[in-house]
Amino acid sequence: MVELIWDGKYDRDGRKVAPVRVALPFQDIETVNESAQQRQLTLDRLTSGRDATWRNRLIWGDKKYVLPSLLPEFAGKVDLIYIDPPFATSQDFSFDAMIPDDPETEGDQSRTFPKQASILERKAYRDTWGVAPDERSRGVTERDKYIKWFYETAILLRDLLSETGVIYVHLDWHVGHYVKCVLDDVFGEEHFRNEIVWIYGGSGRGAKAIASQFPRNHDVIFVYSKTNVVTYNTQVVERRVRTDEAHRAGYRQDDDGRWFKTAPRGDYTDESVKALDAQGRIHRTRTGGIRIKYFLRSEVGFVVEDAVVGDAWTDIPDAMHLPDAERRSYATQKPEALLRRVIQTSCNEGDLVLDCFVGSGTTAIAAEGLNRRWIAADLGRFAIHTTRKGLLSLSGVRSFVVQNLGKYERQAWQQAEFGSPEDAAEREQRYRRFILDLYRATPIDGRSWLHGMKAGRMVHVGSVDAPVTQADVRAAAAELIRTTGTGDGAPARAALDILGWEFALEVNELAKQVAAEAGVDVAFRYIPREVLEKRAVEQGDIQFFELNALSVGHRVEGRTLKLWLRDFMMSPDGVPEDVMKGVTHWSQWVDYWAVDWDYRGDTFHNQWQSYRTKKDPKLETEVNHTYDSGGSYRVLVKVIDILGNDTTAVVQVEVP
Repeated sequence: MVELIWDGKYDRDGRKVAPVRVALPFQDIETVNESAQQRQLTLDRLTSGRDATWRNRLIWGDKKYVLPSLLPEFAGKVDLIYIDPPFATSQDFSFDAMIPDDPETEGDQSRTFPKQASILERKAYRDTWGVAPDERSRGVTERDKYIKWFYETAILLRDLLSETGVIYVHLDWHVGHYVKCVLDDVFGEEHFRNEIVWIYGGSGRGAKAIASQFPRNHDVIFVYSKTNVVTYNTQVVERRVRTDEAHRAGYRQDDDGRWFKTAPRGDYTDESVKALDAQGRIHRTRTGGIRIKYFLRSEVGFVVEDAVVGDAWTDIPDAMHLPDAERRSYATQKPEALLRRVIQTSCNEGDLVLDCFVGSGTTAIAAEGLNRRWIAADLGRFAIHTTRKGLLSLSGVRSFVVQNLGKYERQAWQQAEFGSPEDAAEREQRYRRFILDLYRATPIDGRSWLHGMKAGRMVHVGSVDAPVTQADVRAAAAELIRTTGTGDGAPARAALDILGWEFALEVNELAKQVAAEAGVDVAFRYIPREVLEKRAVEQGDIQFFELNALSVGHRVEGRTLKLWLRDFMMSPDGVPEDVMKGVTHWSQWVDYWAVDWDYRGDTFHNQWQSYRTKKDPKLETEVNHTYDSGGSYRVLVKVIDILGNDTTAVVQVEVP
C-alpha cells in the first residue's frame, strides 16, 4: 500500500488526527441590497424563532473557524466547492492598493502601491508553512506543515459536500502533486473525476522562465466527488475554422459537400452501426475500418464545430488579459469564464456553491450571475471588500449578508486561555493583564475603569464580548479626572487610551465632547484580532492602531435629507511613508461608502453606496434621500478605505 505521510498525520496511538471542530455562531455585520419589505420580513422571522429566508453569505474569517461553524447548518448540503488555496508563496496575500486622483487639483495624481500581507495574513502564512525551531530539529519541513493544513481543510470540505457534490481544487506546480495524494486519501481514489489542465499562456514570460526549462504556462484543477453519483452538465464550445484550413484541421467533406469529423467506433454495436449507416453517418477507412461521422455547421467562409469541452482548457486566458472592468487588483485573480464553466458543469440553478478562499470574489460573482446560491469566505478584509464591490457591479444582484464570528470567537479564546466561566473575575483580570502586556503598559490595581498606564497615559481595556460604549468612556474619564495628580501611582495629566475590540458608533464624536467638557485627552485603539493567535503573540507581531476618523455633514429640506462626507482621517497601517506624503485630499483615502437611512440598532443595512472602479474612479461624496414619512431617523454611514478597513458614523435627523 502506497501512502503519503507527513508530520502530525497520526497520533501516538497510530490514529489519524482529525481537525479541530469548534462551531461558533455567525454574526451579521451588514446586509446589502435588502429592501424594506425583506428587512421587516427578516426581523419578523428572527423574533418569532423561525429561520429567515435564504440569503447568500460573504464571511470574513479564517477557514479553520469558518468551516466548522458552517457544519451544523450545511453538513452534506453544499453542491459544489471550488477552492484556489495558497500555493505556498507569499504573493497569495498581497494586492495592489490604489490612491485615486485628488479631485481638487489639475493633472492626475493617482498611483498604486503594493499592499503586503497584514499581520493576520502573515500569521496565517506562518501557520500554514512556518516551522518552529523545535519542529525543524525533528526534521519537520514547510511541506509537512502545508500538507497537514490542507488535509484538515479537505476533511471539513468533504463533510460539507452533498452526496452528489463535486469539489474543484485549483493548484499549480508548487504543491499539486502532493495535494493529489491528500485528496485520494480524503475522498478515495475511486472518486477522482478529472485532472483539468488550464493552459492560460503561450510562450514563457522573461528570459529566466525559459533559460533551463520549458516555460510554465498552466495550472491544474483536481476534481473529486463524494460518491459515484454526481451532477455533470456537458459543456460545449464553438470552434470556428476557416474553410481553406478545414482539411488541415482534420475535417472532411462528403459527396454532398457537407463537412464532418470522425471518431472511433467505440462501443457501438453492429445493430447501432447499421442504423447510423442508414443515416449516412458511417465513414469507412481505406483499410475497412469503421468510424462515426459527426456533421458540422457551415457558415460563409467557416466550418463550425460544437466541440465538447475536455480536460485541457486552452480557450480561457489568464487574469493578465482580462478586460479592465473585470480586473480587481489581485495577483491571484481567476477569470470569471473559468468559474462559469466550473459552475455550469457541476451544479444547477438554485444549488449551493462554496469557496472559502474567495480572494477577488470571482466564485461568488460567477455564482450570482448564474443564479446559484453561494457562500464565500476569506481571511483578508480587503478580499471581502473587493468581493462586495464586484457583486454590487452586477445588474440585479440579490440581497446578501456580510458575516463574521466576532465576539463568539473571542469568547471561546478567552475561556480557553484564561479560565472557565466559573472564574469570571479571575479570568477577566488575567485577560486584561495579557492585553496590557501586549500594549506594553503597566497594570494597576484598585480602580474600576482604569486598568493600566503607559507613557503617562491611563489605559482602559474593553471587554471581549461587547463594544466600548459612551457609558464606558464617560466612566473611565470620570475616574481619570478624580485620580489625576492625587499622588504616587496617579497620572500627572488627564490622558486616556481606550483599547477595544469594537466601538459603539458614536465614540469618536464622544471623544471630542469629553475633551471639550472635561479636558481629557482620549484616544481609541483597536485590539487587533491577531492577539487570538499564539504564534503572532510569541513573535511580537501585535500593533494597536487608532480608529479612523469620519466626519459627515447633513441638512434636512422637507422630507429630503442631504448627506455628504466632510472629512476622513485614516490610520497609517500598511501605507508607505512616501505614499502618505503624496495624499493631498482626504477623499483619496476613501474607496467606498454606504448608507443605512433608517438604522435600528440591528445590522447595518446597505441601502445606497458609491464606490470607485477602474472604469470610473470618481467617487460621489454627496447623496440625497427622500423619506416616505416624517419622524426621527438614525442614519448610519459606513466608509471603507483603500485598504478595506471600515469606519462608521451616525447622524440623528428629524424629518417633518
